[in-house]
Amino acid sequence: MKLSMAEFRNDMATPINKVVYGGERLILTRKGKGTVAMVSLEDLELIEKLEDEIDVREAKKVLAEMKRTGEKPVPLRQVKKRLGL
Repeated sequence: MKLSMAEFRNDMATPINKVVYGGERLILTRKGKGTVAMVSLEDLELIEKLEDEIDVREAKKVLAEMKRTGEKPVPLRQVKKRLGL
């Protein structure tokens, strides 16, 4: 479902209820372009779980490559120093 920001401001309860209770996803638009998406908490938790799984998979690939090449990890303090943090 897509709504302009103005439409959303005029009636927030209905679209929020559709997201929360109907499982719909809402895109708020400004000047015809999507700016914000609203999803149920259940959908957000699923998205975050998928992101975590992708991060773990990528970390395992990097660690395996480091092991294969003999590359050593760079200590965090060294990274911070390089970045001036």
